[in-house]
Amino acid sequence: MELSLLMRLRIAAAAATGVVLIGLLAWPLTASSEPLAAVRASDIGPGGAITLVVLAFLTGFIAYFVSWPHGREIGILAVPSGLAIWAVRSGSMTTLMQLYPTAAQRQALFTTFKWDSIFWLVIVAAGFAGVLLGQKILSSPRPAEKQKKSNSKPAQYLNAIIALVGSALIAQFCIRIFAQDVKVFDGLGSVVAVAQPSIGQIVFAVLVSFGLAAFIVKKFLNVSYMWPAIASALVTAFFTSTYAKQEVLQYFVQRWPAAFFSNSVISILPVQMVAFGILGSIAGYWMGVRYSYWRKHEIQ
Repeated sequence: MELSLLMRLRIAAAAATGVVLIGLLAWPLTASSEPLAAVRASDIGPGGAITLVVLAFLTGFIAYFVSWPHGREIGILAVPSGLAIWAVRSGSMTTLMQLYPTAAQRQALFTTFKWDSIFWLVIVAAGFAGVLLGQKILSSPRPAEKQKKSNSKPAQYLNAIIALVGSALIAQFCIRIFAQDVKVFDGLGSVVAVAQPSIGQIVFAVLVSFGLAAFIVKKFLNVSYMWPAIASALVTAFFTSTYAKQEVLQYFVQRWPAAFFSNSVISILPVQMVAFGILGSIAGYWMGVRYSYWRKHEIQ
C-alpha cells in the first residue's frame, strides 16, 4: 500500500498551506525583538490569540480543499506543520533559563507551560474544525464511518483512557532516550543533569516517540491519532509539574548552569512538543493502518 505521487502532492500542499499561513505570515504574532527568544503562548496577547485561532480555522478549511478528496485525512496536517516552523525558529529552553535565573522565577515560568500546551492544542483543534467545515460543505457523511462504532460505550471510554495515558508514558520514555546530549552526574553521583539537546535532536525525538506511541495504540487498541495528539500536552504538563518543585529548581539553580536539566523532556518547549508530537502521532497512526493492511493482504 504505497502512497501515490498524487497523494504525496496532496500531503505536501496541505503542509505548505500551514507553513505559509501559520509558520510565515503569522510569525509576527509571536516573534520577539530578541532573535533567540523562545516562542511562548503567554507572550501572545489576547488579540493575537484570537487572530491565531481564526487563522488556524481558515488554514484547516483551505487545506481541506487543497487536499480534496482526502481533505479529512490530510487537512489536519496543515496547522501543526505551521506551528512546526515556529518550533524550529524558536529559541531554546536554555534561553529562558538564562532570563529566569532564580528558583521562584523558574517555578512561575514552568507553571505557565501547562497552559501553553493547552493553548497550542486549541490552535490545532481550530484547524481541525476548519477541516470539518470543509467536509460538511463539500461532502456527505460516510456510511462506513457510522458502522465502525460497534464497541460499547464503556469499552470505548476505557480504550480512550488507556490510549491517552499509554501514549504519554511511551512518548516520554522514548524522548528521554532519543533526545540525548551530554549527561553529567553531580559530585555525589545521585543526580543526572542532561544538557540542552539541539533542535534537530528535539525534532527527531518527539516525532519518532509520538509516532511509536500512535502506532502501538492503533495496533492494540484500534484508536485514532487523537489520543496520542492530546497526550503531547500531557507530557509537558506532567513533567513541568514535577520539575517545578521548589527543591528541584533550587538544586539546579545552585549547582548547574542554565543549559542543564533533570531530564531531556524538560528541555523541550510546549510548542515543540505539541507541534512535532501531533505530526508524529498522525504519521504513526497511518503507519499502523498500513501495517494492518500489510498483515491482512501481503502475508496471505
